[in-house]
Amino acid sequence: MNRQTFIWGRSGNKIRRTDRWVERLWVLGLLLAALILFGINLGSVPLLDWGETTVTLVAREIEKAPVGSWSWLYPTLTGKPYFEEPPLLYALIASAYKIGGINQWTTRLPGAILCAISVPLLYGIGREIFPSRQSAIFSSLIYLTLSPVVCYGRLAIVDGTALCFVLLMMWCVLRSRRDLRWSLGVGIGLGLMCLTKGILLGVVVGAIALLFLGWDTPRLLTSVYWWLGLLLGVVPGVAWYAGGLMQYGQTFITTGIFNESLQRLWASAAAHSRSPDYYLLGILKFSPWLLFFPYGLRFAWENRNWGWAKLVLVWTAIYLLAISVIVTKLTWYVLPVYPALALAGGALLAEVWNWPSRQSFPRFWSIGLSLIALSAVVGSFYFGITSAAERSLSMIFASVALTMTISAVLVARRDLQFILILFWGLYVSLLLFMTSPYWIGQF
Repeated sequence: MNRQTFIWGRSGNKIRRTDRWVERLWVLGLLLAALILFGINLGSVPLLDWGETTVTLVAREIEKAPVGSWSWLYPTLTGKPYFEEPPLLYALIASAYKIGGINQWTTRLPGAILCAISVPLLYGIGREIFPSRQSAIFSSLIYLTLSPVVCYGRLAIVDGTALCFVLLMMWCVLRSRRDLRWSLGVGIGLGLMCLTKGILLGVVVGAIALLFLGWDTPRLLTSVYWWLGLLLGVVPGVAWYAGGLMQYGQTFITTGIFNESLQRLWASAAAHSRSPDYYLLGILKFSPWLLFFPYGLRFAWENRNWGWAKLVLVWTAIYLLAISVIVTKLTWYVLPVYPALALAGGALLAEVWNWPSRQSFPRFWSIGLSLIALSAVVGSFYFGITSAAERSLSMIFASVALTMTISAVLVARRDLQFILILFWGLYVSLLLFMTSPYWIGQF
């Protein structure tokens, strides 16, 4: 080995070590930022009557059950078998009760932590599919500052928890393209999803993963080792359903699987039937990032030969189609599509970041940001003069107005710093919102 090769080898190792440290810092930074946003002021607001109180009652019965009882696997409500949802989140909340007592904070904490973990998981997905770290960072920060993800993730409902397992499964799917051993993680993620939300979500997300691999990496679907890993990983989930069948028989199938999951495909639950465009209209209500999502999806279509674009297009199209045809429609059903939209938006912003300095931005962005700023100014003045009790809302609207105003000006001036202003301003605004008692008001 000559001196030049030796020096290059040492410098190459140093670069790789530095790159690993940078990677860890980004993961830890995103996790810390998410934990703060998802965890702050978590227990100061009463539990919601329509969902969280039921979760509390079931988790209490698990926590009070005798040691060695199977109630943590097959919970009860007022002494009767509870089949509405699988037991994973309830068991986690019961464990939190044993450590920190029964209160609002311990009720919401397990789900909030798991939903916060989904932020670095999305970063991991971005690192697998994007050629640059920048796209992964932008995608993660968009996802972190999406208000529906944060608000629903803080509640003691299964949907925020399931979102973590959706991203875990997708991350393992992408890593299994290079190492078949990660197919075990695909099965584990799928099983955890079914143990949290039920079979229907597992079927939809599993279909998305298979269609993506069939388009992007079809050789993987012919690998016996990949399917073996998937089947081994999903064993715990299958075992739980098999145990419920053996313990409760036909009642478990009829009530736990058919009525509470599959029947929602064609029958409305508790008068929650809506038109097929319900979710599209619901998505349009949230977050300034929605100004960029249509451009991100168009950018994905233009680059559909790339793996990231294939994932975004399949994920968005299949999931929105699936929840649109389901008769029962609830606003939080749309949560699993936000990671795909965040990936599309992150890819677009990374592309915009490298545009020539003379290239102008779409006028729709500056107009949209200006309208949001104007609405926020009106809201700030309204809540500022109505009563002293709502001054915190005035401050929140003022923060949004300042962020949107500066961003609109920077977009009009073709200044790329508008991206950083949006990230920081939205994070601070959401942080202020979560410290107020009003974050739960939209539910």
